[in-house]
Amino acid sequence: MKKNIAQDAQLYKRKNEHLHIVATQSVLHSRGTLLNDIQLLHQALPELDINDIDLSVEFFDKKLKAPLMITSMTGGAEHARKLNFALAEAAQTYGIVLGVGSQRVMIQHSELANDFKVRAQIPDGVLLGNIGAVQLPEYSPDVIKELVDSIEADGICVHLNAAQELMQAEGHRDFRNILDAIARLMDKLDGRILVKETGAGMSEETLLKLKSIGVHYLDVSGAGGTSWTKVEACRAANSKLKKLGEAFGDWGVPTAFSIIAARKIFGDNAGIVGSGGISTGLDAAKAIVAGADIAGFARPALMAFLDSGADGVSALIESFIDELKTAMLLTGSKDIPALQHASRVYTGELKDWLGSSKCCGAAK
Repeated sequence: MKKNIAQDAQLYKRKNEHLHIVATQSVLHSRGTLLNDIQLLHQALPELDINDIDLSVEFFDKKLKAPLMITSMTGGAEHARKLNFALAEAAQTYGIVLGVGSQRVMIQHSELANDFKVRAQIPDGVLLGNIGAVQLPEYSPDVIKELVDSIEADGICVHLNAAQELMQAEGHRDFRNILDAIARLMDKLDGRILVKETGAGMSEETLLKLKSIGVHYLDVSGAGGTSWTKVEACRAANSKLKKLGEAFGDWGVPTAFSIIAARKIFGDNAGIVGSGGISTGLDAAKAIVAGADIAGFARPALMAFLDSGADGVSALIESFIDELKTAMLLTGSKDIPALQHASRVYTGELKDWLGSSKCCGAAK
């Protein structure tokens, strides 16, 4: 169903406001990711050559050079085309995953598909589309499959953003039947779905629901990075919504706990992306130690692009890789499976979260 011109203009305005606020305002979670409560044990005798460390992993049945993902951040905004193309080229160069921004705008405006068609820039890599979970009840699985096929993606990210929607005057208020809609889309796409949060993390209850429908890939996108409730508070014209956004500014399940819970609940039966406040290669290493297969980041890539274009994004990824490899050598980890089993100590608030957990109290 086509939206009218006024509604389209409102969508574009919102997307551009989001990018501007994320880049210029103080919208990070105050608590942080709790990744700093994961203490990696230094190995003074690693018996490794850093040049022999293997960063490769498999994801969506393809081999990656490094366990990193540039996660979804924009869709239908004025920067979308240049940003998507720059990120795709970087993802191809460094052999990492790219998720494009929300393709919802393509449903209403097929002429904007070219903003998302970056397969030529990432011919060998993992490319994922994107749609909001709240849109799934509105559109048939065939429509969503067309979004995947139209950009030759390997699958699609289905993003959960209930907290953000509630802070928007134009946002959804009805979140019923979403799990069933995800299950139907799973069937249509043969499981090629990555279910992701958008900065509020995943509780044990949410993870169990996703496991019950056979989800194979998930991105916990925990609290600790960009707070979309704070972003919406910044753009709210309505004083009531502004106050609501501020009250829930630090809402969410921290990244570190979300990752540990996801691995505990899914075991080896899921590809887990740990994102939400990942700003360095050391953060990425800690996310992997906690149980992630891949560490994801968005805001650092956006800031690098806005500051220095494609060269800035390349420099950022190289820094992530250098820091990740350094952490691996200093923990005696020759490859990613070894890093996932590296010695660690959980401290501080994270230890409290784990101690109160239904499933993760014995996490080690």
